[in-house]
Amino acid sequence: MHEDTLRYLQALPEPDRAIGQALAEAIARSLPEAEDKVWHAHPVWFLAGNPIVGFSKLKGCVRLLFWSGQSFPTPGLQPEGTFKAAEVRYTSVDQIDLRSLEAWLQDSREIQWDYFNLVRRKGRLERLK
Repeated sequence: MHEDTLRYLQALPEPDRAIGQALAEAIARSLPEAEDKVWHAHPVWFLAGNPIVGFSKLKGCVRLLFWSGQSFPTPGLQPEGTFKAAEVRYTSVDQIDLRSLEAWLQDSREIQWDYFNLVRRKGRLERLK
């Protein structure tokens, strides 16, 4: 894990730190080829420069966000924003369903919208996979 991601995790209060640590470990295990970094103030994992998954501390929860999540066949994510992102929110580590999380991470590798070129395409998303 990138040192900035580790610092982000260390700065989280409990129980958010336990949630973040569990999410980061699951992401690293399921997407070992992904590059992680702190992007827009929270940890995000990228495949070939395209943002795939990240999490952030919100008031009262930790939000796990999949940039292409609205296109995933695995249920359980809620739409977020005006593009293709979807999220799930956690208030304790025992709420993390590892089976669903692993399925979403597999979906995130197979189903990707091109956020890397979003600005160049003037806000128009195209499907990569």
